[in-house]
Amino acid sequence: MTSRERVYRTLEFKSPDRAPRHLWRLLPWAQMFAADDLEAILRDFPEDFTSCPEPVLAPGDRSRGVRGIDSTWVDEWGCVWASGADGEIGEVKHPPLADWSALDSLTPPWEILRQADWDAVNRAQEKNLAGEQKFMFTGTDIRPFTTVRPFERMQFLRGTEKLYLDLGYGSSEVFRLRDMLHEFYLEELECWLKTDCDGICFMDDWGSQNSLLISPAMWRDMFKPLYKDYCDMIHSAGKKVFFHCDGHILELFEEFIDLGIDAINSQLFCMDIEETGRICKGRITLWGEIDRQFVLPSGSVQDVFKAVGRVRRAFDDGDGGVIAQCEWGTRNPSENIRAVFEAWDAPIEQLP
Repeated sequence: MTSRERVYRTLEFKSPDRAPRHLWRLLPWAQMFAADDLEAILRDFPEDFTSCPEPVLAPGDRSRGVRGIDSTWVDEWGCVWASGADGEIGEVKHPPLADWSALDSLTPPWEILRQADWDAVNRAQEKNLAGEQKFMFTGTDIRPFTTVRPFERMQFLRGTEKLYLDLGYGSSEVFRLRDMLHEFYLEELECWLKTDCDGICFMDDWGSQNSLLISPAMWRDMFKPLYKDYCDMIHSAGKKVFFHCDGHILELFEEFIDLGIDAINSQLFCMDIEETGRICKGRITLWGEIDRQFVLPSGSVQDVFKAVGRVRRAFDDGDGGVIAQCEWGTRNPSENIRAVFEAWDAPIEQLP
């Protein structure tokens, strides 16, 4: 069974030979400070996914790169980012729409879509299918500052605190901004869907540590219609939908299933894992994860095995619907990352 077949079988609940593997390296830290360990883990536990190549020919340096202490950079939307430590992406410190008067002059960066070499994706897929035959998708680390993420981009542009006030008051400007972003993302998806990639990922974080960031009613009214457009477009092109969402989002899982999302990456350990399993098992694929707040950075190898065992017992019945995924975050011990994939390969009855 090829990696690509394994992922498709997993997403369609058709009994893959094992759970597909996927290691997130979203932060530069692992490449900067644990490169040898990273290479060894990827050699011993080959991934079943491969990311699409960067198709966008944006002007200037738009790559993640290696960020130095106190480094700043401006993304394609004009958001000024600052990183306070080596190996971290940072956060927006100067939102361009801190004053709504700037909205009239805000222009989406259409050039990064319209001046792109989208055929680069097809060339990479042709090489992939002739060789390793992995599942190729956009991932969440492709163009991290322009990935389809309407709610988060609204925060980057307006500032989080001001955006929540805008949503609460229902200001006309917040609807204009949402619709501007949606128009841009629809065109971006149209570009991706003309390529030969297998799956498309979009993202938004909707949860705090213990609750949703906005009410379910507001989410259904303001944002679910956008997501429906994205999912319908992706599925109409015969591709799979991957969605990433951090925080306590238990109240939204039924909504994601209703939208037809194929795979979701969420912070399971913020929620009741067993209850999440009762809602999701057999209905939507769990695309990870293992606790990156406490277990991976601070736990023992035994703690990692226990965490994987808990996830597998809640979701893994051998029919598919589960991906062996974790994120290698800042200062996570390499032995804990290795333990994640060892635990996924072990017989479930042997896990603590």
